[in-house]
Amino acid sequence: QVQLVESGGGLVQPGGSLRLSCTASGSIVKIYNMGWYRQAPGNQREFVGSVTSGGLTNYAESVKGRFTVSTDNAKNTIYLQMNDLKPEDTAVYLCYQNVGSGTAVRAYWGQGTQVTVSL
Repeated sequence: QVQLVESGGGLVQPGGSLRLSCTASGSIVKIYNMGWYRQAPGNQREFVGSVTSGGLTNYAESVKGRFTVSTDNAKNTIYLQMNDLKPEDTAVYLCYQNVGSGTAVRAYWGQGTQVTVSL
């Protein structure tokens, strides 16, 4: 079994910053690409950013230049640093990690953490 636990969400004013974390535990042989999605009420789940095991990153145009995905491989953790937050960033943020067990690679998801950007 593999579990992903997210933390770091909360309420912040426009222009503020938050840092989300997502830590995996369990039967892990190797973690491949990993990243973040978000979903606001009434919206489809939206890709935010990702990073490969080789360190290559990819970002949605709406967050490029403001958000940064990083990893701490020793801790099986992925982070999302969010700067210059805007009200339209309000959503539940969900992390994923593609985990190899030795026989297959499967995607695992965190429980979600709420980010609210408001005055």
